[in-house]
Amino acid sequence: MFNLAEIKDTIKIEPSGFRKKKSQAITDEINRKYANKVLQDVGLCIAMHDILYASEGFIHHGDGCSYVTVHFRMVIFRPFIGEILTGKIRSCNHEGVRVTLGFFDDIFIPSGYLQAGSQFNSEEQVWVWWWEENEMFMDLDEPIRFRVESENFFDTSPSVRPRKEGMDTPDLTANSSRQAPYSLTCSIDGDGLGLLSWWEVEVEGDAEEAEA
Repeated sequence: MFNLAEIKDTIKIEPSGFRKKKSQAITDEINRKYANKVLQDVGLCIAMHDILYASEGFIHHGDGCSYVTVHFRMVIFRPFIGEILTGKIRSCNHEGVRVTLGFFDDIFIPSGYLQAGSQFNSEEQVWVWWWEENEMFMDLDEPIRFRVESENFFDTSPSVRPRKEGMDTPDLTANSSRQAPYSLTCSIDGDGLGLLSWWEVEVEGDAEEAEA
């Protein structure tokens, strides 16, 4: 689920950070710049892990800030395809189920990737898995175990359109803000997947039968 990515960048340290130790000032600026940001084809940045190299800082006379070239490692969230994770149900609709890990919300389980026999209950606005004539409701905030099927990166940086007649500058238009920069498509179609409570009940039932 988590891994390390090596990154090289020039970090800007404001004069207010000069009173800190160099390593602390660099760490604070890297986390401010990268934490909770998505790097294309890399993953979601969580926090800086360590500094591999840092150059001497040079002062830019125009702003008085110090600029340091840093080679560092960042903790990245990027589960592998087929990995099993556990989160909580955030919302449901006719298209499927959205799941959150607390720090990452862009997880979607399409209706075709739910357990066979699942139906959407329009009145309750939740999915229901019919198992041996039992209604297994997928209520909000319930812990759910799922498998990662695919990932999608979307470039949300502004795109440059040709300059329109009468305009002094190019037209900068941000890509669709509705599209998450990084998202996961997952499934619960398999034994042991789905709400944790489903399988706890089954295990308890098997134990009682064995004792009898």
